[in-house]
Amino acid sequence: METILSPHPIYPISPLLNPKSSSPKTLLSPSLQQRSSSLFYPKTVTCSLKKQSFQSLKALSPIPRSWFTHAQQGLAALALSLALNFCPLVYSGNALASEFDVINEGPPKDSYVVDDAGVLSRVTKSDLKQILSDLESRKNFRINFITVRKLTSKADAFEYADQVLEKWYPSVEEGNNKGIVVLITSQKEGAVTGGPAFVQAVGETVLDSTVSENLPVLATEEKYNEAIYSSAKRLVAAIDGLPDPGGPTIKENKRESNFKSREETEEKRGQFSLVVGGLLVIAFVVPMAQYYAYVSKK
Repeated sequence: METILSPHPIYPISPLLNPKSSSPKTLLSPSLQQRSSSLFYPKTVTCSLKKQSFQSLKALSPIPRSWFTHAQQGLAALALSLALNFCPLVYSGNALASEFDVINEGPPKDSYVVDDAGVLSRVTKSDLKQILSDLESRKNFRINFITVRKLTSKADAFEYADQVLEKWYPSVEEGNNKGIVVLITSQKEGAVTGGPAFVQAVGETVLDSTVSENLPVLATEEKYNEAIYSSAKRLVAAIDGLPDPGGPTIKENKRESNFKSREETEEKRGQFSLVVGGLLVIAFVVPMAQYYAYVSKK
């Protein structure tokens, strides 16, 4: 028995690994077989415990992971809120960006209009291109029209127009025969500026009239297309030496008052006094005449 059992305690798992070799089990006694089975049982229990402990740890692992995920999301939201509160966003309704974009982009090459406010129609742009290109080909004067919704960097349209002229045409030679017309739609005002040759050709009278009549009056009525096109025709006529077409007529909207004037009140008051006086005379004279007639009969 000892010679038979001596090799097998060293390899107790050999029967499991080689199920075909059943000779060792047959050579063992029943007591030894029970003993060998008891040797194998703890291993299976140990494996099941390890498997259960691994499954329990695996089941518990999402808890710290989900907590860590929520913590990351909370920190990200906190950082985003702090960035929004302490870092100002550069946004002002496209007004701040657009007015500087007009300056930086330079004069338009294919047209004579920079409609940044988006208030001009295609027909107006086409008509402007026709009369302004004809003027440039004949007189070598170029007029650019700019519409901006709102100004934030300059106090008024005149400063902005001068800034555009200096940026687009830095030298006096480049801007000598150039003109800039600016219309601010939100402020309902405009400005006209240009080089020395342009100002001399147009004249101070037409320049002042265009700024005080065509641009602000029609812009107040939100007739932006008419304001730009009428200004262009007026400037072109002045350069060509033609009669001034003039500006728009200012409509005076007088509201009728329900109150009477002083003269009407005095007139009505005199008539009222006359009527009241006549009624009082009749009220006293008629009864007295009737009483006198009654007494005289007696």
